[in-house]
Amino acid sequence: MPSFIGALIYHFLVSFGVVLGAACFSGIAAVINDQPPLKAMNDMAGFVKVWAIAIALGGSFNSLQMFEKGILQGEIRAMAREVIYIICAMAGANCGSFVLKHIPGFGDWMP
Repeated sequence: MPSFIGALIYHFLVSFGVVLGAACFSGIAAVINDQPPLKAMNDMAGFVKVWAIAIALGGSFNSLQMFEKGILQGEIRAMAREVIYIICAMAGANCGSFVLKHIPGFGDWMP
């Protein structure tokens, strides 16, 4: 069982990597299909954020079980830890999207 800080780093980096990886591969697919790659990358980065969070958490059922234990069995620490994991995964996904928006030329077409 990893430590709490180790688990936070794991959740952050997994969601960060999912967003970046999905965006990069959608850019490659856009080039192959003769579409604008930066637009495809931005669209995919926005679309895949929710899935990146779910992947980083290892599926949503474990999170739901921790909420059930927290509410029904009074294990508030487990529920609070799960909330912190979710926030950390959300931060990783948003940072991945933020990094993509700062690629030179990426934001030129955006309104």
